[in-house]
Amino acid sequence: MLKKRFVFGTLALLCSQGNAQEKRKQDTVLLQQLDEVVVSDSRFALKRENSGKTVVKISQEELARNQGRSVAEIINTKSGIEVNGSRSYAGQNVSVYARGGNNRQVLVLIDGVQVNDPSNVNGEYDLRLLDASQIESIEILKGAASTLYGNSAATAVISITTKSAQKRGTSLQVGSTLGTNMDQDDQNNTLSQYSNTFQLTAATKKLSFSALGGHQHTDGLSAVQGTEADVVSRYNGQLKLGYAPTTKLSFTGTVFYNKLRSGFDNGFPLEDADFTYNGEESRFALSAKYDYGKGQVQVNTAFNQIDRRIVSNFPTSFNSESLLFDAFNRYIFNETWYTVVGLNVIEGRTLFTETVQNNTIDPYVNVVYVGDKGLNVNAGMRLNNHNEYGGHFIYNLNPSYRFKVKEGYLKLLGSYATSFIAPNLSQLFGPFGANPTLNPETNTTTELGWEYRPSSKIRFSALYYQRNEEDRILFTVIDPDTFTSAYTNSNEEINFSGVEVELELRPLPKFLFSANYTFTDSDSGLALRVPKHRANLLATYAFSEKASIQAAYQYISDREDVDFSTFETNTLPAYGLFDLQWQYALSHRFSLFLAAENLFNTDYEEVLGFTTRGRNYRGGFRLTVN
Repeated sequence: MLKKRFVFGTLALLCSQGNAQEKRKQDTVLLQQLDEVVVSDSRFALKRENSGKTVVKISQEELARNQGRSVAEIINTKSGIEVNGSRSYAGQNVSVYARGGNNRQVLVLIDGVQVNDPSNVNGEYDLRLLDASQIESIEILKGAASTLYGNSAATAVISITTKSAQKRGTSLQVGSTLGTNMDQDDQNNTLSQYSNTFQLTAATKKLSFSALGGHQHTDGLSAVQGTEADVVSRYNGQLKLGYAPTTKLSFTGTVFYNKLRSGFDNGFPLEDADFTYNGEESRFALSAKYDYGKGQVQVNTAFNQIDRRIVSNFPTSFNSESLLFDAFNRYIFNETWYTVVGLNVIEGRTLFTETVQNNTIDPYVNVVYVGDKGLNVNAGMRLNNHNEYGGHFIYNLNPSYRFKVKEGYLKLLGSYATSFIAPNLSQLFGPFGANPTLNPETNTTTELGWEYRPSSKIRFSALYYQRNEEDRILFTVIDPDTFTSAYTNSNEEINFSGVEVELELRPLPKFLFSANYTFTDSDSGLALRVPKHRANLLATYAFSEKASIQAAYQYISDREDVDFSTFETNTLPAYGLFDLQWQYALSHRFSLFLAAENLFNTDYEEVLGFTTRGRNYRGGFRLTVN
């Protein structure tokens, strides 16, 4: 019945758009201008050549080419980032590791607002809650960025911008995906995964409105390597209203709602079980901007509530709330000096046996110099004022120098930055290994690199980093017989180092090739499930203005994991995965896609004893009416 509905809906939409074919004005698959801008490293829209940081930008065109994939899967293809669990069954916990760090050292922003979960064991935001179809773009700022973004921005910042009305008039976009969900051993080709999304936008001169919604249902895989299927469903909703009473003043209000329900299995011992996880997020955000001459004042406020309920042998429930206020003034002096002065206030609270809370009040300043002779400098400082740990001064210095080369540039860059990561509420007061005497972590990061981009046909970059951690928070098993455990601070300094290499080639107008390689090392060994070597290859070819094909390969080297039934360390073997995706646009309004992931049905593990996806297929469409 599900397949019949999908086919019928597709045919009906095809018929309704059969006379709407128009020639594209440009090849959106391959187009990328040399004057690409980045925002996250300075909060200004600066040309990439003037940025001294390594910023990965995921455009709307790239997100559209990955229809049907999760946000975690898309981010996992980028250098320096390892999203563990993104290729396992749909309900698997995902952990984002950057440059050898842990997931609490990666900060997620949504529309410029910090998001996290104070009740989570690492305080990180759950990327499983997001629907990629509702996202306009993603910027990944690698390296320390605590001076601009505060606590937790020690190894990377993932800045997500959601969709909104882009032009006047009304527009409706709907999409649907249908596919299989099989492991390597049971290739039954049963259709057991589908998703449906819509986006409605309307805009006038002063008002803009957007409503987005989506639903995903996934069946067919067991969480652990077993036979019982664990069903996963997700609902997403977003309402965004913008009002600009004058050309200088604007307001944006947004309401988000995300709900995830997932079956899962017993992790100790590893066995099928009828456990369930329910996660629900409600977020309300308000942003105001006022332009004056060469400056702009912006105020972001948000309230975020996350409820998590776990039904298992040890049932638990968590309720957390976060309040955020971020006000800053941006000012441009004669296109050479750019300044940001702001105040960031965050309060988090959650209910364990009793309600606990923490807060930070951080003033910060950042200055960017863009010289006409080639020298650029990005520098800043921040005073972290934590209610439990007092004041901590952090800073960054990020010079770069660009040389004119043909139509483009050669850029040399370096940076030195410090970070502060306070223990989260779960580590201090939670139900598992809480330790109220924990000290905060401190990080120091040094970077040296270069980027060569002589024309729009080639970009090549390489960067070396070294990061030092003090008082790293560890989860320590004190007594394996009784499973007594606790969070503790490491007594030793831990040093990480690595190399990130990126290549992008456009030898032909219709052909794009990109590759990245990441090497990560540590003097005390890498964290569990973090690979020393990882590489990604991507090739896209446009046969015509309507049809294109994309091939991707990912290599992950061996990594260490722990069998928690014996507390023995195991080595997870290296693996490589090959994906293929084809797109065809019947018109600029209607497009189809077909995809095959893990085409060679490679057998591998992301988490010891848990299921990963084998060869799978998916297809779908996207329709825009305006």
